[in-house]
Amino acid sequence: MTVVHPIARAWITTGGTGAQNYDEFADDAEITAIIEANPHSALGIEMPHRAPESLGKSFLDALPDAVARLAEAKADGSYTPAEQAVVLYRISAPGEEPAYGLFAMVDTDQISTSADEPGLVIRNEDVFIAKVRERVALAETLGHLLSPVLLLQTGRGDELHAALAAATESAGVPAATDTDQAGRTHAIWLLGPGPEQDALAALAGGGELVVADGNHRSLAAQTGGLPRFLAVVTTPASVAIQPYNRLVSELTTTPGELLDRLRAAGAEITEIVDPVEVPAAGGTVHLRLAGQGYAVRLPHDGTAGRLENLDHALVERLLLREALGLDPGDKRITYVGGDYPASWLTGEVDAGRAELAILVAPVTVDDFVAVNLAREKMPRKSTWFTPKARGGLVVAELSRAAV
Repeated sequence: MTVVHPIARAWITTGGTGAQNYDEFADDAEITAIIEANPHSALGIEMPHRAPESLGKSFLDALPDAVARLAEAKADGSYTPAEQAVVLYRISAPGEEPAYGLFAMVDTDQISTSADEPGLVIRNEDVFIAKVRERVALAETLGHLLSPVLLLQTGRGDELHAALAAATESAGVPAATDTDQAGRTHAIWLLGPGPEQDALAALAGGGELVVADGNHRSLAAQTGGLPRFLAVVTTPASVAIQPYNRLVSELTTTPGELLDRLRAAGAEITEIVDPVEVPAAGGTVHLRLAGQGYAVRLPHDGTAGRLENLDHALVERLLLREALGLDPGDKRITYVGGDYPASWLTGEVDAGRAELAILVAPVTVDDFVAVNLAREKMPRKSTWFTPKARGGLVVAELSRAAV
């Protein structure tokens, strides 16, 4: 029995509703600007307090606005309903190999977060509980899910990739297409009940599924008591891991004292001549502080394992917690994904809008797989998978999809 199922009641975009997921932004003002430019964007529903007409409200106070926007989108034809459907998904761009996925529902009770917890869905990253609570409140209020959890099929990924490529090739004209901020085209095709749907669902659920994006959304499904959650099941050949950097708006010490504390902890520090870029390989992180760049080799703990010595774990423990005294969830820390270049982060420091940029090499696929197989948790915000699945293309109605 597969853990991947059709969506009992789906709402399929007719165009114009696609959006970056709510957690892909380093600046909330970007969200407001996108919604203002495209009022049909699902961001207005996912982040209701950032919509222009709702600014000043808290997230919870703006939830009725989200309900109204979704109802309006259904009424004006921005979405069309479908029953017992899965949705073929292809992301393409000139010069890139296509990425493939399958929109479907996945059993929540299959989520596993430790070696002694059974389940085929591995959640691999620590989360911020405040964000989880927001997602729970949104799902409970809307009765719908708009952003999928991106799941990486590790057991039968090659077979699934070939099957999805063949299915999209023969599916004809897409039900809808959408272009993202990087110029990639996101295309979807509706696939109703039948042997092809059954075969793809079996392949998608045919091995361990690793949460590549959507750790908060998957935990929200558990916390909210949802039997199933909306997912895009994709393949290893469809994704890559990009840098996931940090920006600190306000230091708790002077730049000189920060460097002294790092040296006292055993770090090796050398100055960098501009420009300050993301490190080419792990083992060293790059800092931008008050017009100067530094390469910092943080000391490894010889008694600890692979996980504790990952660059992101060392940054969290030695730099943020110990040197700066900041909890990872402190509002002064912004987690900046790979869609933002190093020049954007260093530019924020040089312009005085932040005091520290921390540039970290991408996690390797080998490290990511090893941590997951050990059922350990990756450090918060350490894997920025691309391309991202768009929110708002396929919506699952919970009143019928979750039973």
